[in-house]
Amino acid sequence: MDSFKIEICANSVESGIQAEIGGADRIELCENLAEGGTTPSIGMIQSALENLKILVNVIVRPRGGDFCYSDIEFEIMKNDIIAIKKLNANGVVIGILTPEGNVDIMRCIDLVEVAKPMEVVFHRAFDRTQDPFKALEDIINIGFDRILTSGLQPTALLGKNLIAEIIAKAGDRISIMPGSGVTEDNIAEIYETSKAKEFHMSLRKVVDGQMIYRSNKLKLSSSSEFPEFGTLVTEAARVKKVREILNQFYNAK
Repeated sequence: MDSFKIEICANSVESGIQAEIGGADRIELCENLAEGGTTPSIGMIQSALENLKILVNVIVRPRGGDFCYSDIEFEIMKNDIIAIKKLNANGVVIGILTPEGNVDIMRCIDLVEVAKPMEVVFHRAFDRTQDPFKALEDIINIGFDRILTSGLQPTALLGKNLIAEIIAKAGDRISIMPGSGVTEDNIAEIYETSKAKEFHMSLRKVVDGQMIYRSNKLKLSSSSEFPEFGTLVTEAARVKKVREILNQFYNAK
């Protein structure tokens, strides 16, 4: 088989650079991780493409919350895909659901047609579907290249058994990539259960900011995970460790 693929969820160009240094194959570029990731700015996308040699896929998600979008939001998504395509990114990461929790087939077909020949990935909207096996078949028929999933659980470790079932059902028709909470400490267990060939992770650390004067009178972030005077950046050493672990499995084949 081909070697394992490592995708890093990069919340900045710097995270993308560290992912590349650590040996990642690809990044998913996004902003607003506290909301599960939203579409990054055009300037950020262009800078990533100019500074990275590895593949850059861009999430196209106009807001946080659910994955059922208004007509205006749908138009925004199409416009963003067109702009990303003009910048020659490798792919886009998208997903739209119906109010009933099924894949919105017609809208997804429209987005895939706009995006091609870029790679098109169905993101963790998959984990909000009411029937993952029906969603799998719909996504395959639409023409997606990959599905990112935590197995309908908060983390891929908790969802590893369902991920294994989805991978077995998918066969070679589409790639299934475990993501959410995947780290150097659990990737071996997730692989041994699921036999996935691609993995999605962030592997971040806190990098202290440059501010000398630091007022504690107010808090701008609503999430305790995100520091007020620093940033979360992917750590190259952690990416390298994951690569070493996966190489052990690859070399044992």
